[in-house]
Amino acid sequence: MEVTIEPSWKAQLNNEFEKPYFQQLAAFVKREYQQHTCYPKGADIFSAFDHCPFHETKVVIIGQDPYHGPNQANGLCFSVKDGIPHPPSLVNIFKEIKTDVEKPYPKSGNLERWADQGVLLLNATLTVRAHQAGSHQKKGWEQFTDAVIQTVSNELEGVVFLLWGGFAKKKSSLIDKTRHHILTSGHPSPLSANRGLWFGNQHFSKTNDLLNRMGKESIDW
Repeated sequence: MEVTIEPSWKAQLNNEFEKPYFQQLAAFVKREYQQHTCYPKGADIFSAFDHCPFHETKVVIIGQDPYHGPNQANGLCFSVKDGIPHPPSLVNIFKEIKTDVEKPYPKSGNLERWADQGVLLLNATLTVRAHQAGSHQKKGWEQFTDAVIQTVSNELEGVVFLLWGGFAKKKSSLIDKTRHHILTSGHPSPLSANRGLWFGNQHFSKTNDLLNRMGKESIDW
């Protein structure tokens, strides 16, 4: 089936788009968008891929679900559109960056600037119905995004995977640890961060150290 996604990813994932589960998923998503308000907007569903071509992928951050409030989700995990207040997890991400790499707290929570440098900001589920967290889970998105992780693992080398929280950590079974680097910590949500499981993980400086060691350019967080 015809899916509008960045060409280098299309070449890698074309077989996935032809599988029965993906056709059912596409039909479900189309119906949901016709009958309900859903996020992100249709053109942004594959935004994480559009900003980060396959062979330029250096870092993968795994989220779970898009934000389900108005004007928040822009297709990249943890990211919000320009001018939108920062959700609590994103606040804690920026606080850790400020401490870790001494970068001032940014005005915009739009992480497209990371994606443009080779950070794939991948939610496990790529769509959601407004105000209903998890409403599009277990409809096929997880199978698709697991295939994305496996494709990155099999076809690329030296990618740094940042797995934050229990859900993301489970994805480590899809990653070839002999070819890639995995950094894990608690989730940046206040629930986890306030219990001491997030702050001080230094994942942003550690990622850049790993990239530099491989002769790759640092990410300007």
